[in-house]
Amino acid sequence: MKQAMQKVAFVTGAARGIGLATAKRFLADGWRVALLDVDNETLTRSHGALAAPETTLALHCDVADADAVTAAVATVAERFDRVDALVNNAGIAIFKPILQTTLADWSRTLAVNLTGPFICTQAVAPLMREQGGGSVVNITSISSLRASTLRVAYGTSKAGLAHLTKQQAVEFAALGIRVNAVAPGPVDTAMAKAVHTPEIRADYHDTIPLNRYGLEAELAEVVFFLCSERASYITGQMLSVDGGFEATGIGLPTMRAEGKNG
Repeated sequence: MKQAMQKVAFVTGAARGIGLATAKRFLADGWRVALLDVDNETLTRSHGALAAPETTLALHCDVADADAVTAAVATVAERFDRVDALVNNAGIAIFKPILQTTLADWSRTLAVNLTGPFICTQAVAPLMREQGGGSVVNITSISSLRASTLRVAYGTSKAGLAHLTKQQAVEFAALGIRVNAVAPGPVDTAMAKAVHTPEIRADYHDTIPLNRYGLEAELAEVVFFLCSERASYITGQMLSVDGGFEATGIGLPTMRAEGKNG
């Protein structure tokens, strides 16, 4: 495939986890990929491991820095000449009780999780417009739909991102740009493995009908689908990829037991 015909994906927060899995999924289908992350050391290591210098580009950047994002998008345009898909995956989580959450915690979380996708989409949309359209996928969270403890800044930022997705979808449709969101439930990322104790994991399993955490590759498949032509009539939607977590009420462990005994 000639490079001029190869599609290009721009993935933020791509040094690890869902972002890196998504970058790999695009590469597997022959796309070129720009990987952006604020963690330069991990980004450099992950980019090197991909061993695809002709079809990948690593960009050290903070998505909350508008000037840096503008420069990064210009670099992608110069290198690849187009952007067909933007995946706003970069995000942070600060888990504290409300009364211990500082203004700095709140401001930084919203800056990265909500303002970051706004900045990145504003920077990429004109390029998509020039080429006739494209697709944006915002990575929200099940925390945008369900409140929980310790997530006042994180959950609020992701709820805002869910609504931003709809605003963007409505206005960008005229430019041929589709905008959707993916809301991951518990996912077996390195961070989850590090901070979720066996007790926390058991609690999650008790509320997930599929009775397990999701995999990074499973999230990547959904993101890729929404960016593909197979999703050409889908925009303004948020898809929960959560094993049924958001749909569940109380008493799931008891109902499972009754089902086995019935």
